[in-house]
Amino acid sequence: MTDTQALTVDAAVTAAQSAFESAREVAPATRATWLDALADALDAHREELVALAHEETHLPEGRLGGELTRTAFQLRLLGRDAATGEPLAATIDHADPAWGMGPRPDIRRVGEPLGVVGVFGASNFPFAFSVLGGDSAAGLAAGCAVVHKAHPAHARLARLTASIAADALRAAGAPDGLFALVEGHEAGTQLVQHPLVKAIGFTGSTAGGQALAALAAARTEPIPFYGELGSTNPVFVTPAAWEARRSAILSGYVGSFTLGMGQFCTKPGFLVVPAGSRDELVAGLADAAPVPPHAMLSEGLRSGFERARDELAGTDGFEVITTLPGAEGAPEATVLRASASTVIAHPELLEHEMFGPASVVIEYDDPAEVAEVAARIGGQLTAGVHAEDGDRSVDIPGLLRTLSEHAGRVLWNGWPTGVTVSFAQQHGGPFPATTAPGTTSVGTAAIARFLRPVAYQDVPDAALPAPLQDANPWNISRRVDGVLTLA
Repeated sequence: MTDTQALTVDAAVTAAQSAFESAREVAPATRATWLDALADALDAHREELVALAHEETHLPEGRLGGELTRTAFQLRLLGRDAATGEPLAATIDHADPAWGMGPRPDIRRVGEPLGVVGVFGASNFPFAFSVLGGDSAAGLAAGCAVVHKAHPAHARLARLTASIAADALRAAGAPDGLFALVEGHEAGTQLVQHPLVKAIGFTGSTAGGQALAALAAARTEPIPFYGELGSTNPVFVTPAAWEARRSAILSGYVGSFTLGMGQFCTKPGFLVVPAGSRDELVAGLADAAPVPPHAMLSEGLRSGFERARDELAGTDGFEVITTLPGAEGAPEATVLRASASTVIAHPELLEHEMFGPASVVIEYDDPAEVAEVAARIGGQLTAGVHAEDGDRSVDIPGLLRTLSEHAGRVLWNGWPTGVTVSFAQQHGGPFPATTAPGTTSVGTAAIARFLRPVAYQDVPDAALPAPLQDANPWNISRRVDGVLTLA
């Protein structure tokens, strides 16, 4: 790293720390206005942002417009949730001399913002998981400052978005430096290692995430690393569902794994179905309509996808059964086939991620093999089941229980590529899906990642942080002596 790069990262983080110290005591309702300002700014600059995103990523403008809408909605939703104070989990236990285990002191706990958060942007979502995406929104909603490391796949878009964000925050009254952008591979390393950075949010490859997680753990003061890495998102189809609506299932499958040229972390990489005629399967796939193809995000991603696809296609027990129409500059969508016995014997193959428009149909001869395949999947963001009402063709309760042990989100008769932003959403899962399976990177619960609980015992009311004072000056939801009181 050059001295200039090091100074750039250090200057951004130092300024962010100063901004954090100025803003940490600001009421959540005020922070919500800052997030609203960011959302308004995205909407105001929609046309130029979407056009630049399309130019850099090749993603369709319609998809990008929807993603920008989602990003603005996410900022507003997390701001509104922060304003209620619920993410702080403020809890007050007044002194109680008659407490069941002996006299209880006055003890009060609240989540306090960590400080400066480093966020790494994703290649495949230039808005929703990038500069002002979920990690940045959650960090700001928690009361932290954010330094974002731009993804090189859309660097110009990152610069424009960051400039718009800085102007919006300044106009809304936030301290300068509360949000900043850094660029470059070495700058990312420096960001993880900077002593003032207290947590990292990351969405990207398994290899890249593991390397950065190791850096975070090797620091003199190790810090939380919230990494979303890889997932193959298997979908299981019961015999009854396959018999009742095979065509509809295949249509949904093709639409899901070709969406965005298969560049979704929630793409269904495996479809587990009853064994049958190869010709009938190929005909059913041919009747399904793939999402219109376009160039992939970068030549690097395309070559990596083709290498992963060809590696699996050359593995014993796997065969390419069909390809679907491509477009100039875009790889063909590919469906492979393998038997359940193959992946039961070699479960590591279930972790083979092809980040692009390819997926595998796994065929089982005996419904008992469904449970065997499910038991062998690794950690996943999602897992799905297609079944009928009252379905007894497989052990549905047992299958759902197994999948819940392996995945952060379990779907019923649906496809995993839609990830709504809501209060109950869980976008996470056991490793290698994420490095922190107890957390989510989507939804209001994402805010909690960037808060640390602190308890205050017998501290005079006037000296307590605002959310714990008896008068509740921030007017937030709290639990007082075991009773939840809403804002």
